[in-house]
Order: sequence, then structure tokens, then C-alpha cells
Amino acid sequence: MSTYHFQSTKEFAGDLDHGDALANYREEFYLNPGKIYMDGNSLGLLSKRAEKSLLKSLEDWKSYGIEGWTEGEEPWFYFSERLGELSAPLVGAASDEVILTGSTTSNLHQLVATFFEPMEGRNKILADELTFPSDIYALQSQLLLHGLDPETHLVQVKSRDGKLLMEEDIISAMSEEIALIVLPTVLYRSGQILDMARLTKEAHARGIIIGFDGCHSVGAVPHQFDEWEVDFAFWCNYKHVNGGPGSVAGLYVNRKHFEKRPGLTGWFGSKKDKQFDMLHSFSKAETAGAFQIGTPHILSMAPLAGSLEMFAEVGIEQVRKKSLRLTQYLMDLIDSELVEYGFTLGSPRDDQQRGGHIILEHQESARICKALKKEGVIPDYREPNMIRLAPVSLYTSYREVWETVQILKKIMQGKLYESYENIRGIIA
Repeated sequence: MSTYHFQSTKEFAGDLDHGDALANYREEFYLNPGKIYMDGNSLGLLSKRAEKSLLKSLEDWKSYGIEGWTEGEEPWFYFSERLGELSAPLVGAASDEVILTGSTTSNLHQLVATFFEPMEGRNKILADELTFPSDIYALQSQLLLHGLDPETHLVQVKSRDGKLLMEEDIISAMSEEIALIVLPTVLYRSGQILDMARLTKEAHARGIIIGFDGCHSVGAVPHQFDEWEVDFAFWCNYKHVNGGPGSVAGLYVNRKHFEKRPGLTGWFGSKKDKQFDMLHSFSKAETAGAFQIGTPHILSMAPLAGSLEMFAEVGIEQVRKKSLRLTQYLMDLIDSELVEYGFTLGSPRDDQQRGGHIILEHQESARICKALKKEGVIPDYREPNMIRLAPVSLYTSYREVWETVQILKKIMQGKLYESYENIRGIIA
């Protein structure tokens, strides 16, 4: 990130907003008056374009019925492929290597079912102890389906401090027994970015297939999956890509694996011109589309057409540039305004290691989050003591970042958090 001369004043925040090349995109989103939204790493806000593209698909359903699959403004039969093409620049892939389908976890099941081929002496999966729990559940399930005990065949790299992973530790765990590696691109707690290029190179040097969970990076951080020769990846689209709750997920398969038969086959993985032949022999698509299973969830996918249109206009590099400045500004304000209140920064300060959100740790975090919501700031809490704050490039202003820290300071000065229990809510 280019150097800037930090000041802690409201006027400086205004100056940053005045010079923000993406400031106009705030007008594209529905912003709740009186609220500061800092939870874009859990669920992105609704944009007017996403609303429009959803309504377009509803109109096609209303006007065309079954013919909506091939007629209308956005024929549904080719929708997953078209959105995959729009998503490909976000992950540094060719358009036919990306498909929008399923959910994060169903896509992980598909990919592990495809790429985990245990044999004598090489029958373990390598993950880490800080990854999102759903990934671990899926990996455990896949091992059990092969008759393998997750206690002995799922190797989880330990964190030295409970926040970050050391790439040296991951590489050291790449033993001859490892058949498959699944790691996060960005750790959901600390926001640490792993060096995917390095880890992929090290895995391939040992003959190991490697894939990444991009849920906390896609839409905020540029990727170069093709250049790095990553084997596969999967991600959700409801966080930084702003696709809406339950939005259809993304899946990447490097073209060098296009000849592989998907571990889980279904009719939407067929060649488009063969799908409705209704034969009982599977005619696999020759793209990432082969890894689809069932009928696309059109109404859960439609908002992405509008959202991805904005990413195509702006470019992921510009998104990343602002994201880094927003998180740097937030950390500078925390250093300046909150140092005396017992907060600890749990995210990397280095631009190369930091994703799109930051972590504040405090022993009273759960009730501080409740006090923030009462004061109009929407944060995110994660066990055991973490406040996640995610300023988003397309709709967060620098003034909102400044106000968030001032509100945190007010809460700590007045001990306003003491009005609440220090336990999380149902969804934190």
C-alpha cells in the first residue's frame, strides 16, 4: 500500500473519502441509515444491481415459465457458466475453469471425492487447526467413507499462538503419507493470508494434490490460481462478493484435471448438448462445469449477475488497494485511540499477509459487540474473544471507520458493555 500520513482527526477521514476513487459505489448499495456495517466478511450488503438481476430472473420465470431455461434476458441453462466467466478474474483463472454451483461445503465434498485417492502408505489428508469447522466436518466425512479414522488420517497443522499459521509448519507436515491438502486462503479468525504459491509449489514437489477454501478472500484479495498451478478451490459468494444469504458458491478446477471424472456425478455435469438425451451413461462436460451435480439454484444465483458486474468494472486490484488502506487506517486508529483499553490486534500488520478484515481481541469481546450494535455499529463476534471488523471497499467510507473507533472508545470509557452478559448470541 502506498504511504499515507496518518492523522486521527475526523477531517483526515473526510480527506481520504474525498480522494477515494471508489466512493461513488456506495450509492450502489442499500445502506441502513444510522448504522455502520462492519460485517461484510460474514454477509455483504445488498446492491441495487443485485436486486435488479434477481428481479430480472423472477420476471423471466413469470413471463416464460419453463422456457426461461433457454429464453428471456438471462437463460438459466447457461447461467452457471456465464457467472463462472464473470468470477474467473477474481481468482486468476480461465473462464472454463470456474463454475458457480452448490454451497461451500457441498463443493468441498465434490472436490475431495474427486481428488482424494488413498493408497497404501499415502492415505491422509492435511488441514490445519484454525480452519472453518465445516471444512473439517467434510474432511472427516470423506475419510469415514473410505473406511479411514479421522483421528489418525486427518492431520491438522498446529498454530503456535492460536491466531496464525507458520508456512514452515505446514510444509513440514507434508509427509509421504499425505495424499491431499485442503487449506484456507485467508484464516477466518485472524485474517492471515497464506502464501498459496509457495504452499502449492511445495505440495507438488512432493506429489501432493492441494486445494484452497477461498471463502474469506474471494472478492477482497486477488488470486492467481492458474499461475500458481493450484489444483482446485472453492468459496462462498455471500461475503465479499455480496451475492446474498445462501448465495450459490464457486468452484475452480485447474484445466490439467479436466479429464478426471467427478467423484460425485449429476446431470448438470453433463455436456450441454447431451444432457437432455436422457441416457444412463454420463457424458462429462469438458470444463469445470462437469463438477456441477444438480439443477442450479437460479434465484440464489441471480443477484450475483449484478454484483459481479461491478467487480468487472472496478477490477479486483482496485478493490484490494482500497481494502488495504481501509484496514491500515482502522489499525492506525486503534493504535491511536484504544491502546489504553486492553485491546490486542490479532491480525497481521503486513499488507502481504492481511486479508480484508481485522481482529480485535478483548476479554469482554462478546458484550462489547452487543454494545457496538446498540450504538449503531454492526461487528462480528467469534469465540473465544474476537471482534471481527470488515470495512468493504465498495461501500464502506473512511468516515465510517473513524466513527467506529470513536464509538468503541466511548463504549470503553463509559464501560457501556457492562450492561450486557459476556456471552455470544445465537449467531455471534
